[in-house]
Amino acid sequence: MSRRPGTDGSGLRAGTLGTFDSIVMAVAGCGPAYTVAATIPALIATVGVASPAVLLYCAIPMIGIALAFRHLGRLDVNAGASYAWVARTLHPFLGFLSGWALVVAATAFLVSATLPAGSATLALVSPDLAARTGLATAVGAGWFLLMAGVVALGARISPYTRRVLTGVQLVLLLAFALAALAKDGNAAEFSLSWFGLGHFDASHSFVAGALIVVFSYWGWDVASNLNEETRTSRRSFGLGGLIGVVLSFAVFAVFTLATIILIGTDAVRENPDGFLSVLGDAVWPGWGGRLLVLAVVLSMVATLETALLQATRTLFAMGRDRTVPAAFGRIHRDWQTPSVATATVAGVALLLFVVSATAGSGTQFVRDALSGVGLHIAFYYALAGLAAVVAHRKVLFRSVGTFVFVGLWPLGGALFMIWIFAMSIPELTGSALAIGLGALALGLIPMTTSRLQGVSYFRPRPLDPQQDAFYEEQGSGPVPGPGLAAAERRDDVLTDF
Repeated sequence: MSRRPGTDGSGLRAGTLGTFDSIVMAVAGCGPAYTVAATIPALIATVGVASPAVLLYCAIPMIGIALAFRHLGRLDVNAGASYAWVARTLHPFLGFLSGWALVVAATAFLVSATLPAGSATLALVSPDLAARTGLATAVGAGWFLLMAGVVALGARISPYTRRVLTGVQLVLLLAFALAALAKDGNAAEFSLSWFGLGHFDASHSFVAGALIVVFSYWGWDVASNLNEETRTSRRSFGLGGLIGVVLSFAVFAVFTLATIILIGTDAVRENPDGFLSVLGDAVWPGWGGRLLVLAVVLSMVATLETALLQATRTLFAMGRDRTVPAAFGRIHRDWQTPSVATATVAGVALLLFVVSATAGSGTQFVRDALSGVGLHIAFYYALAGLAAVVAHRKVLFRSVGTFVFVGLWPLGGALFMIWIFAMSIPELTGSALAIGLGALALGLIPMTTSRLQGVSYFRPRPLDPQQDAFYEEQGSGPVPGPGLAAAERRDDVLTDF
C-alpha cells in the first residue's frame, strides 16, 4: 500500500492546509454557484416545487458518505482516499476501480466545466461575446491553465485565493437568496409541503430529481485527497467534508426556495439557461444578473482547481503503489506536488476540451459528461460507505453513537448510492453510458497489468480500528501516535458526536 506521508522524505508537503482550509476546500469542491447555475434549473424543471424535498432527502445519505470518509481517513492517511481504503477493506480490484472512477470523473468534469467558465466570464463583459464558441474556448482554456499552474505550484499559494473565491460566491448567493425571499410580488407563497413527499407523481419522480442532486453535492471529498497535506487533529479529521455537505445543502435549498417563490417554476422551465439573469434582475434590476454571473465564474474557477487536486492526488497515490506507471508517483523536488500526474491530467483534459469545443459538440458533451460522471460518483461513494462499515464491524456495537454514525448512517448512504447507480443506467444516453461505464471499464487494463506484475497493492494490510495506529496532533501534521495499548484505544475516536 501507499507509504505514509513523510516516511521517506519524498512525500507531499505535510501541514500545508489547516482544518479551516479543508472546510473551505470541501465547500469549494461542491461549487455552490456553479451548481446553482447548472443543476438547479434542471432540478426545478424536473420536479418543480418538490425540489427542496429532493435536496433534503439526498443530503441525508450524502452525510452518511461523508461520515464514512471521516472514519476511514482517521485509520489511514492517504492521498488516494477511497482508492486505498476500499482496497484495504473490501478488495484491491474494487479499490483500484474506485480510484479510477474518481480520476475519470474529475477529468471529464474538467472538460465539461471549462467552456461554461469561459462563456460566463465573457457574459460579464457582453452577452453577445458569450455566444462566440471560439472565444469562450480560449478564455476557458486560460482559466484552466491558470488553475493547473496553481495546483502544480502547490497548496502554498492556493489557500488564500480559494478562501476569497469561495467566500465571495457564498456571500453573493446568500445575499441574493435572502433579498429574493424578502421581496414583494412573489410568484408563489412558501409552503412547508415543498419539503414533503406529496408533490411527487409520475411526471415529477424522486428518482429523476435524485439523479441531478447527487451530482450537485459531489466534490466535498477533495479534502480527503489532501489529507497527507493537511494539518489537523484526530478529532477534527474529516470535518471539512461534513460541513461542506451541510453548508452546500443550506445554500442550494435557500436559493431554490428563493427561485420558486420569486420567479416561479414556469419561468425557470421557459428559460433555464438565462434564469440567473432573470432572477438577478428581479432582485436587483440592472446589475443583479451580472453579480450572479460573477459568482458563477468564481465558483467555476475554484471547482476547476478542486477537480484537478482530486484527480492528481489520486493518480499520484496510484503511481506510488505502482498500479499505474510509477512516474505518476513522482514528487517535484521544490514544489513537493505530483508534477507528472498534474501535467498528465491537465494535458488530457485540455486536449479533450479543445477537441469537443472545436468539433461543435461542446454543449452535448457537457450534458453527457455530467451524466456519466454521476455514475462514477455513485460507484465510488457506495464503495466507500460499505468500506467504512466493514472496517469497523468489530466495534460497531460498542456504543449507540458508533453504531449510528459509523455503521448505520454510512451503510444507508452506500445503499442509496447503489440504488442511484442502478436506477440511472436506463435513463442515460449511449454517449453518457460510454463516458460512465465505458471509461470505468478501461480501468481494467492497467489494473490487470499491475496485478500480473505482482505489486504489493494487491496484498493489502486490512484496516482495523483496534490495531491501526491512530493519529494525534504533533507538530505540523498528523503523525503516528505513541503506540497506545489495545485496551487504551477504546472507541473514543469513533464516538465524538
